[in-house]
Amino acid sequence: MRPGPLVIDTHELGRRPGTERTYDLTVPAPAELGVDLIGVPEGSDIAIELRLEAVMDGVLATGTASVHLVGECVRCLTEIQDDLVVDVQELYLYADASEEELQLEGDLLDLEPVLRDAVVLALPINPVCDPECPGLCPECGARLADDPDHTHGEAIDPRWAALSQMTDPESGDTPDGPKE
Repeated sequence: MRPGPLVIDTHELGRRPGTERTYDLTVPAPAELGVDLIGVPEGSDIAIELRLEAVMDGVLATGTASVHLVGECVRCLTEIQDDLVVDVQELYLYADASEEELQLEGDLLDLEPVLRDAVVLALPINPVCDPECPGLCPECGARLADDPDHTHGEAIDPRWAALSQMTDPESGDTPDGPKE
């Protein structure tokens, strides 16, 4: 395991069940912490309040992480900024654990996979700037929240467009034929 801001040394806990330590950390966000539409900008601050407790099988990590989110509304494409607080809880087993479970490597605990899972699972699937966001006009792309009375007039069915030209006084045609 390579050292990093989310790798914590648990040596002080020893292997004595009941021993615990608390940490208040501010670390830079790792790359790609999010999904396509919303996520935590790389390098932004993550505030972590963490309690590590030695138990019989390993080290129990419990706490919260506060992150700042930046994304895009799926309806109107405006920028969204929000803050998110997620709970983190994971048992890191001593070295004799199976591959499916998180393990301590020596005395080192890597918090990044647990933090990544907690943040990504808490993100909205379809982020919106406002639950009542009307989105964009399907014809011209205008943001409907900026102009609630936005219209384009009555839509004409293209199958009937030729008939409307026959009665249009500007075209010069009448139902009896062209004007002379």
